[in-house]
Amino acid sequence: MKTAILGSGLIGRSWAMVFARGGHDVVLWDQDGAQVDKALDHIARTLPEMAAAGLLTETPETLLARMNPASSLAEALSDAGFVQENITERTEPKQALFAEVERLCAEDAILSSSTSAIMPSIIFGGLATRARCLVSHPMNPPHIAPIVELCGGDFTDPEVITRAGTFMESCGMSAITVKREIEGFILNRLQLAVLNEAFRLIGAGYVTAEDLDKTLKDGLALRWSFMGPVETIDLNAPRGVADYMERYGPTIRRVGESQAAAEPWPEDIGQRLDAERRAAVPQDKLADAAAWRDQRMMALIAHKRAQEKKDG
Repeated sequence: MKTAILGSGLIGRSWAMVFARGGHDVVLWDQDGAQVDKALDHIARTLPEMAAAGLLTETPETLLARMNPASSLAEALSDAGFVQENITERTEPKQALFAEVERLCAEDAILSSSTSAIMPSIIFGGLATRARCLVSHPMNPPHIAPIVELCGGDFTDPEVITRAGTFMESCGMSAITVKREIEGFILNRLQLAVLNEAFRLIGAGYVTAEDLDKTLKDGLALRWSFMGPVETIDLNAPRGVADYMERYGPTIRRVGESQAAAEPWPEDIGQRLDAERRAAVPQDKLADAAAWRDQRMMALIAHKRAQEKKDG
């Protein structure tokens, strides 16, 4: 199937690798044509790294051959069966782009946005063919992190969600369905819940940012890399999750109430955290740190796949 990537920045180029990995032809378009060239150069450098980590079943050259630039939006959309938009995280440009997409693309094509917070009813509500529209929200970068949240509006045909899920799973993604619209979807709301509490704990002087990060990466994240929080508590009491809730439910409620009633994190927390982080990683080294992150994530994904295969 031909897939169209609209917006060739960090997320768009990552989706291109995902779709090519699934065996699909990929066409990349961007209002700034130079972005497409940069995207293809980045992809050509990234695919060998994925191959070295054992994350590809085909050669980098094979995947790269499936990707081509489009000189116009109409060219990108011609005969495309799945359209993934990745432009700026602002409502009006997305609405304007999808109005053009609806006019130019095939009637049976699925239209999808990578927005991280804007609800589908806002992006697609004005379209005549909104029944085939949904949000496919990934974690960054999707060519490494497999999770993708599929969220439609009240108007989205359930069959479109099913088709999108099947498509994403065929590309190696782990698709979940957000059953009702909610700002931030599921992944971001969980992440923001942790960040809000982290900011309060650091801001109130209970812990340093460095030690808080240690608590996650050397503690909770070890379990959470292969188990969710519900699976975790199911194994943290002798008789499972009901036993866990009987033992710890009152504490969970009490702490939750204290969090809800707590003073908001201080306004200067961003500056304080930035000062600490820039002492650890200077501004001009952030790109190197992001590349290190991607390498570590590749290694972790490869390890998880090997363990899952071993587990049967």
